[in-house]
Amino acid sequence: MVRREQDRHTFYAGKPQPSADSPGTFKTINPSTAEPVCTIHTSSPRAIDAAVQSAQSAFPSWSATPPVERARVLQRAVALLRQRNDELARVETLDTGKPFSETSAVDIVTGADVLEYFANLVAGGGLNGEAFRLRPSAMVYTTKEPLGVCAGIGAWNYPIQIALWKSAPCLAAGNCMVYKPSEYTPMHAQYLASIYREAGLPEGVFNVVYGAGEVGGQLTAHPAIAKVSFTGQVSTGKKVAGAAAGGMKYVTMELGGKSPVIVLPDADVDQAADGALLANFYSTGQVCTNGTRVFVPRHMKQNFEKAVLSKIQHVRAGDLFDAATNFGPLSSKPHYDKVVSYVRRGIEQDKATLLCGGVSQPSGLPSGLKNGYWIEPTVFTDCTDDMTIVKEEIFGPVMSILYYDAVDEAVRRANATELGLAAGVFGKDINECHRVISQLEAGITWINTWGESPAEMAVGGWKSSGVGVENGRRGLEAWVRNKSTLVEMGGEVPTVFSKL
Repeated sequence: MVRREQDRHTFYAGKPQPSADSPGTFKTINPSTAEPVCTIHTSSPRAIDAAVQSAQSAFPSWSATPPVERARVLQRAVALLRQRNDELARVETLDTGKPFSETSAVDIVTGADVLEYFANLVAGGGLNGEAFRLRPSAMVYTTKEPLGVCAGIGAWNYPIQIALWKSAPCLAAGNCMVYKPSEYTPMHAQYLASIYREAGLPEGVFNVVYGAGEVGGQLTAHPAIAKVSFTGQVSTGKKVAGAAAGGMKYVTMELGGKSPVIVLPDADVDQAADGALLANFYSTGQVCTNGTRVFVPRHMKQNFEKAVLSKIQHVRAGDLFDAATNFGPLSSKPHYDKVVSYVRRGIEQDKATLLCGGVSQPSGLPSGLKNGYWIEPTVFTDCTDDMTIVKEEIFGPVMSILYYDAVDEAVRRANATELGLAAGVFGKDINECHRVISQLEAGITWINTWGESPAEMAVGGWKSSGVGVENGRRGLEAWVRNKSTLVEMGGEVPTVFSKL
């Protein structure tokens, strides 16, 4: 029996704020069973204003708090996150449908790592500016000032991790945040807000509003918001960025991808197949950096497909709290319908060869999971660049294998997309790997691995896959603005106008 979660209300001024003027409610659903877990109260325009005003009230004091003191508060939040790892992972599993073996080892762990990284960075002088002598009588110094009240709009696939990716540098830099989680996976937000408050974060520094696109639109358009950080699909991101630009707001956009994996002719077949499976089926393929276009040398076709078929047997669906389960359902009914439609398109219209999988549920599911949003891990082969399943982002467990004859051909075809989030190569000749990586048009790249994005590594997309970066030192720069000051030390104002 799954314990029902308490209702979620707008969170500001340090606590949940039940509101009689909420325009309605919606349910968050356990994707593995299709059963409701929690009721969410949509934030009204008045509640959104109140959350922003709470952040505005908190900003003067928080921004003036010395960085080392802000860091101490955030480090206490890190300790609470790690202490409650399994409790929070359970919430993420119920909300997203990801196996507990994944959420307990990755989602909260990596989010806490990012919060720790930025706390340490600002405590160690990461917000220091520069100073230099311009001429004997003048010097210049720069300072990095917080932006103000910022909006974070999260995604449904890595809810608490993405919330921490946004809030950690934002708060460390001295800003305040109003955060809107995805309407599909909102349960983490109040837990995170409560942990921040328990750690000593002043009320109003981190606030939460709930709802779908209209709430995100109201938040983005709010005149008191200085920056919008959004993670989600490309089409929505373009609308958010356009609206923010109209208000001259700062933006960070982490959007979608159709990322290529290039298996080089000298690659170890088993290692390359392992990498391709990791790039396509981790988190049930619901990862923006998924390597969904797998380019393989034509001479390797038989051995590569054999390796994929052998290894895919180890992708195991089942009870999400069973330690052996490493593959979950799709996150929601609308997304399930979308992914199924792409698989059918690949079979019926693109006429790709179905190597394994399809639209059926994985075999051997317990009876209590039959109503969930499950689909088999699916691999298409003999794909061509003009197929819909190759061109469009599916965001599900669907791999497309494409064959090539020359490496330069593979690079050209890999770059033939409007997206440029991630890319990777597998090969034994490390010099050739570096040569190929240098030619791929993507902001996040890997050699002989896939998917890891540590806190120290700045990540962001090229082309339509995004604007700006998250994490790393550059990730902190995205939450401050520069002030340059020229000091004339001679004591005299330069004479420009004089009496005739």
